[in-house]
Amino acid sequence: MSIKLGDIAPNFQAKTSQGDIDFHEFLGDSWGVLFSHPADYTPVCTTELGATAALKGEFDKRGVKVLALSVDGVDSHKGWISDINETQNVNVQFPIIADEDRKVSNLYDFIHPNAIATATVRSLLIIGPDKTVKLIITYPASTGRNFVEILRVIDSLQLTANQGFSTPADWKQGEDVVISPKISTEEAKAKFPKGVREVKPYLRFTPAP
Repeated sequence: MSIKLGDIAPNFQAKTSQGDIDFHEFLGDSWGVLFSHPADYTPVCTTELGATAALKGEFDKRGVKVLALSVDGVDSHKGWISDINETQNVNVQFPIIADEDRKVSNLYDFIHPNAIATATVRSLLIIGPDKTVKLIITYPASTGRNFVEILRVIDSLQLTANQGFSTPADWKQGEDVVISPKISTEEAKAKFPKGVREVKPYLRFTPAP
């Protein structure tokens, strides 16, 4: 199955390090991040889950629930979490899916045979409150993810939803946003009272609301 942006994130039931879950029930009305790891007790994954745990307050502020996945079992996950907490000086509070039968991995196309035939690669999805997939990103197994970038994308997604503007390259929270070309300059001046800065007719900025 190939999941695309805008698709409904498939629901599933699974065992996790925090008990059994139904994915859609777990998300509720929240935003979600679902991310996969090649295996437990692997070095890059250990730093990734540590980085995510350290950013718990940032995810909470944005109303985002985090859910990790590895093809190992619950007991393995619990032992690994102890190692993560010890070595990364954190407290992992989000669940890790036990996907020994690779049911969820196959459902979400997290296994890439050209990279690793039997284990998941570093894929990550951001899922909106409407359960649709807002972002899909896959890193090679050798490269750890940048979770500050994931927060930046969430900020952009939450800010721009149905607002008539987008965020430019390297945008950070509080910086100017780009007005949609579907909105005329006159309409933009009425819609965005903080002002419109026109660089080109197709390239116009306004302060973020």
